[in-house]
Order: sequence, then structure tokens, then C-alpha cells
Amino acid sequence: MTPKTARSKSIPQETSPPPDHETTSSTSTSTSMTSPLDPSSPSLARAATSSPSTSSRSPPTRTSSSTSSSSTTTTPTTDDLDQLLAGLKLSRIRAILGRELAHAQAQAPSYSDFLARLLREEYQSQQVRFLEYRIDRAGLPERWSLETYPWELQPGVRKAAVLQLASLDFLACAENLVFIGPTGVGKTGLASAILLRALQAGHRGLFIKAQELFDEMYRSLADHSSRKLIDRLMKIDLLVIDEMGYLNLRAEQSNIFFKLMEERYGKRSTIVTTNLEYDDWYAFLGHKEMVGALLDRLRHRCTTIRIHGPSLRRPTDTP
Repeated sequence: MTPKTARSKSIPQETSPPPDHETTSSTSTSTSMTSPLDPSSPSLARAATSSPSTSSRSPPTRTSSSTSSSSTTTTPTTDDLDQLLAGLKLSRIRAILGRELAHAQAQAPSYSDFLARLLREEYQSQQVRFLEYRIDRAGLPERWSLETYPWELQPGVRKAAVLQLASLDFLACAENLVFIGPTGVGKTGLASAILLRALQAGHRGLFIKAQELFDEMYRSLADHSSRKLIDRLMKIDLLVIDEMGYLNLRAEQSNIFFKLMEERYGKRSTIVTTNLEYDDWYAFLGHKEMVGALLDRLRHRCTTIRIHGPSLRRPTDTP
């Protein structure tokens, strides 16, 4: 059976975050114009060749008051500032400029304080936008967080151990996390919450179901792109593989998965959620020696958290 060649969208291609939500038609034209400060600029070249040498330079002459007054720069209008901010894609400053100008007129802050207020607002806005971009690219199914996790409903979770992982020290050491427990106990929620914390800290992350990952590996066999797939996954700081369980796998898929985990070992962190104990992995991955080597790498630098508790998906009984 020949693998299908359709490309999956589960693993995003590597792209740069958008600079801003706003785009202007002047962007393309502005890049083709030569800056007056560019060394290759004709105007700068002319200025360099036509300026007199120091020895032949004439002494400065006094400028009359009428001349200086005629060359006074006009104050930019609000429309001028709006166009400049749009061209620079400073959307937050553009949105609050009117408010900040009114505040400056009333409070008379220093120039540095006024500038700092504007730049601080723009920086915070960009951080929020870039975080949303990373979350979207990571494919988080839900916005689980450690602050909103229902700890009181799941006594089987060692809260102190999970909160310690939230410091993300395991990422710096390229350690792995494995959550083991039956269906519905909150394994995916905890893995997603830790991934969200990593994204908030500026790390690159990806959440993917185990079946989708192995399907992607199977498709990569058709166009011989397995190497590119592994390279893309190696760029992910924190990879979350959800619902690792009894899957119908081909030997080639298991081989690619082993290669991926082998290369991530000691370099990148991986979180796995599963309802299987480690000894059960031999049944669905096959090849005893390969699975043994895989588990040896996975568990060497690893924290395993077993959750024994009620399902969080149980419907609430109503009288």
C-alpha cells in the first residue's frame, strides 16, 4: 500500500510572526527607495564629492533673523503622525496617541517620560500579539492553565510536583515529562497548562495527538520527507504528544518516531500523556530492542507523574 501524498496541517511550517495586524501599501514602495543616509545614495555621494575640504572652507557667516525664521520647521499635524505610525506599524501608539498627547498637555511630562509611556504601551502590545501567535502555532486545544486547573476535583494529582515543573527548569535541562493515568483524569489539561507556561516564557511549542503525529510520519514516507519532518520537530523547544496508546502502526512509523526521540534526547524536552504503563509500549510499538532503547532515552531524564483519581468528564448528577 502506497502512502498518500496529501500534506497534513497538524505540524506547522516554520514562519516568522507577523510584525503587526496593520499593513500599508507603502511598505513595498518604501523598501525600493534609497535612504538619504544610505552610503550608496546618489544625494550622499554628491554631498561627499561636492563638499569643500577643511583647508578651503570659508568662515561661517552670520545668518539674519529673517533667514532663520523662514527655515523654521512646521509642527507636524495629527495626520502626519498617524501616517508615520502606520508606516512603522506601531499600532498601539497609533491607537493611544490622542489620549497621550492630551495627557502630556495637562501634565507636562519630560520628553523622556512621554516617550517611555508610548514605548512601554507598544512593547506590551507586541508581547501579547506574539504570545497569541505562538499559542495559535502551537495548536493548543484548550487554554488550560495551572491557575484554573480543578485541583480540588482531582485529588490524585500531586499538585506540589506539578507546580514545581511550572518553573520550567526541566526545559533548561532538556528533561521529559510523562503523565500516566486512565482516560479523563486531566493528563491533557496538565500538559497543556505547562505548554502554555512555556509559550508565555517565549519558548516554541507544539501540541499534537499521537495519532496525528504518526499519520504525519506515514505521509512523509511517500515523498521521502521524513528527514525534513524530524528537522521541523527538532526546532520545537517543548513537544507535547497527547494520547500515546494502542495505535495500529507500521514498522516504518515506529522507526521514524524512534529517530525523532533519539535526536531530541538531551537537546529538547518532550511531554507524553498516556494511559499505558511503560511495559505496555512494547505491544504497540513493536521491535523489543528498539522500544527498550526508546524508553531508556525517554526515562533517563524524565519526571513521571501517575494520576489515580476520578474522571473530570463525569456528568454532574441532578435531582
